Formats: sequence, structure tokens, C-alpha cells
Amino acid sequence: MMKVRVKFFANVRDIVGSDEKVVTLPVDARASALLDELVAEFPAIGEWKPHLRIAVNWEYVPPDHSLQDNDEVAIIPPVSGG
Repeated sequence: MMKVRVKFFANVRDIVGSDEKVVTLPVDARASALLDELVAEFPAIGEWKPHLRIAVNWEYVPPDHSLQDNDEVAIIPPVSGG
């Protein structure tokens, strides 16, 4: 098993109720598996899942990116501003 530190922003942070969480995953889990875990724990994230961006160690990655122990993962919802 490995642990990744997940940071949440904007409305996803509101859903989770925290700006950070440590998640335990199987070794070589992909970013998409992390999102599945988060949706299982926080079902309201599910409606945002198709629109979320994932960054690992400060770089955007695709859903099939393999995570490593101690990675920092940011879950970034769409934002707008003006």
C-alpha cells in the first residue's frame, strides 16, 4: 500500500470539509483510482468528476497517470472569475 497527500480546492474542498487528506491506495494505483476512492467516500464529488483536473507534484496529469508513494495530488475543479 502507498499513501498520497490530496489537496482540495474550491467546491471540492467544501464537499470534503477539508483542504487536505491522506489517502491510502494500492501500489501503482492510477489517478483515476484515487478519484474513484474519493467519489466512494464523498458521493457529491461524482457530479464534478468529469470536469476535475488532477495535478501530481505540481504538474497536470491524465487519469491514467501512475501514482507513487508520498505524491502530492491536487484535485482542481473548474473555476471562473472576472
